[in-house]
Formats: sequence, C-alpha cells, structure tokens
Amino acid sequence: MKTKRTKPSTAGAPADHLKEVADLEANYGEPMIRTQIYLSRREHDFLQAEAKRRAEPMAAIIRSLIDHEMEVPADAWTNNPMLRPNPADPGWDSPPDAAINHDHYLHGASKAWVRQGDQWVAAPPEAETPAAPRP
Repeated sequence: MKTKRTKPSTAGAPADHLKEVADLEANYGEPMIRTQIYLSRREHDFLQAEAKRRAEPMAAIIRSLIDHEMEVPADAWTNNPMLRPNPADPGWDSPPDAAINHDHYLHGASKAWVRQGDQWVAAPPEAETPAAPRP
C-alpha cells in the first residue's frame, strides 16, 4: 500500500513555520509525524538558545538530538571495552564456584549451587533456624 504524502498547510503561517516545512520536505524522504511534548523551563530555554545559535527551528534541534542518539557507531562491536577479555591476574585466587555462588561470597547468603561429582547442582534448601525468643 502506497502512502500519499501531503504538504502541511502553510496558509497564514508565520515565516518560521514556512522555513521548517521547507526543511522537512528537503531533508526527509519519509512522511513526518507531528507530535507535542512537555518541556521543563530549563529544557525549553536550552532549545531556544540552541535554535538561535544554529539559526534553525527548535523542532530541527530536537530531531538532530534524537538522530544523534539513534546512531550506532560503526565500531560498536569491535572497539567496545566491555567486550574485551578480562586481564589475567596471576595473584588472584578465588573459590571454584565464585561465579555461580557470588551472593554467598559477597553477601553471606546460602550457596545456590553445590558440586556433586563433576557437576554443579542446585543446593538443597537450608533448614531455617528458629528465631530467638523475645525477652
């Protein structure tokens, strides 16, 4: 199904609106959706100052900020420090189940996994200790 593009109405519109419509038609090859947003005074003042500095409408500033945030860098998967292997630390000594029972070692919780032979299995629930009587 082909979408029919219509030009926004410009009858009696201020000059800034006409400039924005011309920008939209020239720069975007897809239909635009008009929307409204609520801004804090600080956000509005920022956008007004940016629009004046760039000599562009506020809507163009908002679109450019959104477009910038939507960009994924070309090297996102090849140059990401979070995806690099951990450096080897020969002095590091940790229990063999530190990764799967980290809550036990970090917070003192019961172990979630125990070793049975050559496999790790879910630990049986610990018996609850009765609460001390109140004085």
